[in-house]
Amino acid sequence: MMVDSYKPYISGITNYIEINKKYLEKAGHEVFVFTFGDTDFKDKEPNIFRSPGLPLADSGFYLSMRYSRHIKKILQTMDVVHVHHPFLSGRLALRYCRPANIPIVFTNHSRYDLYAQAYLPLMPDEVSVGLLQAYMPPFCKEVDLVITPSPGMERVLRELKVESHIEIVPNGVDLKAFQNAKPLSRDQFGYTPEDILIVYAGRIALEKNLPFLIDAFTGIAKAISNVHLILIGGGIQQYEEEIREYVTAQRLPERIHMTGKIPYDQLPSYLAMCDIFATASVTEVHPLSVIEAMGAGLPSMGIESVGVGDTIQDGVTGFLATNDIASFTAKLTRLCLDPALRQQMSRSAKQASSAYAIERTTRLMLEHYEKLVKNHSRRKHTLDARLREIMERFLA
Repeated sequence: MMVDSYKPYISGITNYIEINKKYLEKAGHEVFVFTFGDTDFKDKEPNIFRSPGLPLADSGFYLSMRYSRHIKKILQTMDVVHVHHPFLSGRLALRYCRPANIPIVFTNHSRYDLYAQAYLPLMPDEVSVGLLQAYMPPFCKEVDLVITPSPGMERVLRELKVESHIEIVPNGVDLKAFQNAKPLSRDQFGYTPEDILIVYAGRIALEKNLPFLIDAFTGIAKAISNVHLILIGGGIQQYEEEIREYVTAQRLPERIHMTGKIPYDQLPSYLAMCDIFATASVTEVHPLSVIEAMGAGLPSMGIESVGVGDTIQDGVTGFLATNDIASFTAKLTRLCLDPALRQQMSRSAKQASSAYAIERTTRLMLEHYEKLVKNHSRRKHTLDARLREIMERFLA
């Protein structure tokens, strides 16, 4: 696994790699993670290799254009390489693994077009899209297999002029922890059994559209006295402080609770305590947070977009709204006011989550790995035979 950042940085991709590594190892395979970061960080899992890089503020990302010589040698002993970021890790995969005839898989996890709009607002959309259209098609053509976690992301790649064959493999979730979670006691947070708890779990980041969610909740809180919003997660300190200030400005100090970062193994119990999961993000490719909430039996509220729109079944496992505050607020209000509907959607959500079970998605991914390794082995043997034939003719 090649990734631009790994633990202690927490993200959907970090969680994806950690859980897939665990289940591939259970199946008897050796899994290595190659990344950048603090080389003194002590991992609790084996085979994590960090090359030094330049830290980008407190973002958790490190900038580097190469691996250390020792780590490069280890990388070139792999049977298959799976890249999870196309720029830094992606270029290094092509640079180090292509000459060694190692098959390369690339999963596109992120809406890089929308990330550019969020973090580079002065850049015209045409420029950011144009840069991606120049980069992504040739990059995808150079790897051996392109994977997207959702049909919506496949459409986005096609719009970016990617012509390579694309396989859709959902990102897996260890659902057992969520389906069997014991709820935290509401008393410890000052909530009552009658309170309606709306929860968001994920990074506190610009692209997550949290002011939109907070604005929608503020409107609901004025009409429903026992509704509360819980924001679980952390992010870059500066932006986290901005969101805290935004929350304070709503003058609802007892109705909006920010937990900060929590250990991932505690997340299922937090979700199980709540009634509704809500996200206003439109940058997701495959929203693990929504799937985890579904596994915990929560109906979800989201905006119709790639990823979220592929995951939430409108009117069945939750509601989808247009990217409009009035539409979002109205549908979220309905969920708050209709406990029977929430119970019905809860059952449907838990049932639908099984499609994302890590056991199933690991089998799918293993099939692709094995096929690539087999084809590369055959190609290598053919090449070796051809070289021997040439050498025999030359020596003769």
